[in-house]
Amino acid sequence: MDRIQKFLEFEIFQIKGYSLEVLEIIVVVLIFIATKIILWLVRKLINRKRGHKRLDTGRAYALFQIVRYVVWVIAIGMMFEAVGIKLTFLLAGSAALLVGVGLGLQQTFNDILSGIILLFDQSLNVGDIVDIDDDVVILKEIGFRTSKALNRRQIIVTLPNSLLTTNKVINWSNQSMKTLFSIEVGVAYGSDVDRVIKALIESAKGHPEVLDKEAIECRFTNFGNSSLDFKLLFYSENLFGIEKVKSDIRIIINRKFIENNISIPFPQMDLHIKSRGN
Repeated sequence: MDRIQKFLEFEIFQIKGYSLEVLEIIVVVLIFIATKIILWLVRKLINRKRGHKRLDTGRAYALFQIVRYVVWVIAIGMMFEAVGIKLTFLLAGSAALLVGVGLGLQQTFNDILSGIILLFDQSLNVGDIVDIDDDVVILKEIGFRTSKALNRRQIIVTLPNSLLTTNKVINWSNQSMKTLFSIEVGVAYGSDVDRVIKALIESAKGHPEVLDKEAIECRFTNFGNSSLDFKLLFYSENLFGIEKVKSDIRIIINRKFIENNISIPFPQMDLHIKSRGN
């Protein structure tokens, strides 16, 4: 027993009156392991509630992130106390340094505060499809300072959280199950308008990702400089892959225009050259 006590009280090192004992290291390790176990149990509990449909995926993720941050802050504080470092003394001694660091890290603190707002506010959740800075992405992770998203080119994008709280963000996932999209096309002057409208509507009906076939609409929008302008309106649930859907429909439109002898004009310019007599 005395050997165990001597081992636990063995000083690993000593600097200016401060010493670190084996017992303190063991306590820190135990706190770390206990924290991991607590977070594992919390995750299991949240996943169970999500399985019972009491929590959706976004809320479950946000709840776990908040609990994780709180638990780790408490655990780190306990670790400092376990090795004899008083947090109040540490903060008081580094107050001037913290002021200087704070001035240099204002944007970082802004991102962290924005991350807390996102987790509590629930305006954006993991799995949401959002349009930010003209880029459509799927949110994969909302972190404490930054968030990660996947864009249409299958590239992981890291977004500062302040960008999600201060910029204009369109959350497509907050829309209804189907969303209205449009394709604009111009045809040559002299084209049969009724035939053009019929071809455009049939093109949209021919795509499997287009919903509510009866709601497809085609509008004659304008007499353009070199074309008669039309807008094809249709509904789809494929928010993230809508550009591929539009591309497919344009291919069908082009094929139907060829079949019906409907031409798509290109801008033309007439150049008149006048000769000056002597």
